[in-house]
Amino acid sequence: MQKTSFDPWSWGKDTNSVQAVEVKQPEGTLYCSGQVAIDANGIPSSADMRNQLIQTIANLEQLVSESGYECKNIVRLNVYTTSTQEFFTTCMDVYVPFIQKYELQQSTTLLEVKGLFATLTVELEATVVK
Repeated sequence: MQKTSFDPWSWGKDTNSVQAVEVKQPEGTLYCSGQVAIDANGIPSSADMRNQLIQTIANLEQLVSESGYECKNIVRLNVYTTSTQEFFTTCMDVYVPFIQKYELQQSTTLLEVKGLFATLTVELEATVVK
């Protein structure tokens, strides 16, 4: 597999993402459903957004790993949140290190939504290649 990232504008360097990712000759593609802060028993978290993001990332890492893929090969990561303002003010110290840990250069969409399931406030949807 060969990955090439594209980000033609200088402001893109500050977004923790790139504008496009091209993948050539992948062995496979994993399309992950949105991952949220739900525990192994299916109970949604009622914690604050920051702590929900910590659990959401752990769930995503487990899903990707147990599917035989690697998080470093995430090429698209969509973020759904009930408050973009809260996400930027309370979660970047969790989100950015996750991106940096795997040296991701993924395309990203960040959307504020009216609501998520139960008490959930953040959801991550990933596409991974190998």
